[in-house]
Amino acid sequence: MARLAMSVLWPAFLAAALAEACFFSWFEPEELSALAPMAVYSIGFFFFWTFCTLASLLTGYLITVPDDGKGPL
Repeated sequence: MARLAMSVLWPAFLAAALAEACFFSWFEPEELSALAPMAVYSIGFFFFWTFCTLASLLTGYLITVPDDGKGPL
């Protein structure tokens, strides 16, 4: 179970770091909220990490679903 969690969370972490870097290179945190910039960075990172984790979980699920032989492929 720990291996599965790490195979989902680690790529999601790396993708979230890249997404956050791209997003905040275009938008200034001070312009997005009245909160402190570090709070905006943290909230943004956890949002991206959650989204990327869900995408990784979906990918892992689709890889492990057995083929029933009735699909178009």
